Amino acid sequence: MKDKTTIPKLQKKKQLGEKITMLTAYDYPTAQVLDQAGIDILLVGDSLGMVILGYENTLPVTMDEMIHHTKAVCLGRQRALVVGDMPFLSFHLSVTETVRNAGRFIKEAGAEAVKLEWIADAAEKTKALVDAGISVMGHIGLTPQMIHQMGGFNVQGRSADEAQRLLEEARRLEEAGAFSIVLEGVPAEVAREITQNIGIPTIGIGAGPDCDGQVLVTHDLLGLNPGKPPKFVKEYAHLRQQITDAIDHFKHDVEDGGFPSEEYWYK
Repeated sequence: MKDKTTIPKLQKKKQLGEKITMLTAYDYPTAQVLDQAGIDILLVGDSLGMVILGYENTLPVTMDEMIHHTKAVCLGRQRALVVGDMPFLSFHLSVTETVRNAGRFIKEAGAEAVKLEWIADAAEKTKALVDAGISVMGHIGLTPQMIHQMGGFNVQGRSADEAQRLLEEARRLEEAGAFSIVLEGVPAEVAREITQNIGIPTIGIGAGPDCDGQVLVTHDLLGLNPGKPPKFVKEYAHLRQQITDAIDHFKHDVEDGGFPSEEYWYK
């Protein structure tokens, strides 16, 4: 097993040009599998609202739900860095409330860091968290908590003005003390420009090949979600169909009397 992932080690990876891997995890067994596979960062994303809880989007996710799942992930990992995703309205009001909510991820769940989607005062709140001893991963570009203002899950940064704005947001987060930034739904050339002009690692999702690392929702990667995946998702397996076939096999075995056979009962 590899050594424990730490923030300084992630910084060194950027300096050496070594890619960083990050995947979402929402439960104990998934965390174990991803950890044993050597994934650097486990993100307990508020995407669990859609992937695990069946919500239409991430907005209904609560702090208690995030703490519940983050705690399970932390129990399942040994070496990966765990980042808890700050849900909608957990950091949008006062600095005091932001620090209190972020602190719950560290104290109650065992995470090493939190992630904040960009809002108007994200840099100021990042600095407050860092000053309180809480490590912060930023998130710019397509920020799902702002989908109503953005008009949906739309690519960000296609115009020159938008690209410049994203670069400025990244610089402000770096100056505030963020240790990394997620770039979501950003044109590849814009992500490359940001990555080359800041000193902290960038983690891309739908942002091209030049980020310092890549993240996907694990359920997308494994082909567990229904329907066609987004353009940026590569399905490395098609487990939804395999699971459906296995359950169908069990159902027919039971109905036909084929299960349990003698090897599966006690005498």
